[in-house]
Amino acid sequence: MNAPAPELKSAPRSDWSRDEIAALFALPFPELMFRAMTVHRAHFDPTEVQISTLLSIKTGGCPEDCGYCSQSAKHETGLKASKLMALEQVLADAAKAKAAGASRFCMGAAWREPKDKDLDAVCEMVAGVKALGMETCVTLGMLTGPQAARLKDAGLDYYNHNLDTSPEYYRHVITTRTYQDRLDTLAQVRAAGINVCCGGIVGMGESAEDRVGLIHALATLPIHPESVPINALVRIEGTPQGLATPLEPIEFVRMIAVARITMPRSMVRLSAGREQMSEETQALCFLAGANSIFYGEKLLTTPNPVAAEDQALFARLGLSAMRSA
Repeated sequence: MNAPAPELKSAPRSDWSRDEIAALFALPFPELMFRAMTVHRAHFDPTEVQISTLLSIKTGGCPEDCGYCSQSAKHETGLKASKLMALEQVLADAAKAKAAGASRFCMGAAWREPKDKDLDAVCEMVAGVKALGMETCVTLGMLTGPQAARLKDAGLDYYNHNLDTSPEYYRHVITTRTYQDRLDTLAQVRAAGINVCCGGIVGMGESAEDRVGLIHALATLPIHPESVPINALVRIEGTPQGLATPLEPIEFVRMIAVARITMPRSMVRLSAGREQMSEETQALCFLAGANSIFYGEKLLTTPNPVAAEDQALFARLGLSAMRSA
């Protein structure tokens, strides 16, 4: 008979070693799933999934060179840059998302970092979405301390700023911003009292050791991110990562399971790439501890399963939308 998962014996820890994390990845799949499911049930209702909707409020024209991103001005992807959306349209989209069952509304702008005048408009959006009774999240690139404080004052609940990959593989994906830049922004967000949404992308040609390194970087933050999005690369023609070999589905499920075990109280989001996943793969991810998804037909610029497909899958699996995180 399986013994209780040892991870249940203590509070969440930030002292995971790479060897410990690698040992989790190396477990036989049934044992890994058992441990992840046990940890998940200790902290969450396994039949509930938090639903977020993501809206691109300013698309394209970003000066960064992130190798996976269609919005980089350095890549020829055919995407046209747009101006910042009007407040009224953002709030209308947020109200529509709430009516469809989303409890969190996330807004993304393709900037290296926001200018203070741009932040004025974003703060209005945050306050307006908050007034609708939804959790608020934005991703705007790098932040200064005063900018983070302004977002907090506007009512921001979560700030998304992903580490993307391991510290070692990072230079193969991005050269215009350092890993430390990302960690510094996370520290500014924490200091302002905003919840952190931080995860990464797999399937970019990284090694198994790099996936260990990504989980290690996340799970050894002083406080675990409240939300941890695990993205499967959506290959986009014209980007350096456009020809990357997709990660084998069981390896992706292992990523979800190890994230759940090492960050037991975080929302682990099954994020980008669901459009390319079978329903069986998604079901395994939910069993492994994923308890958050993006809901809606598009994630910034890439496709996502339509709401009716998600509703049908939830019905078959006996899952329901979490009303509050």
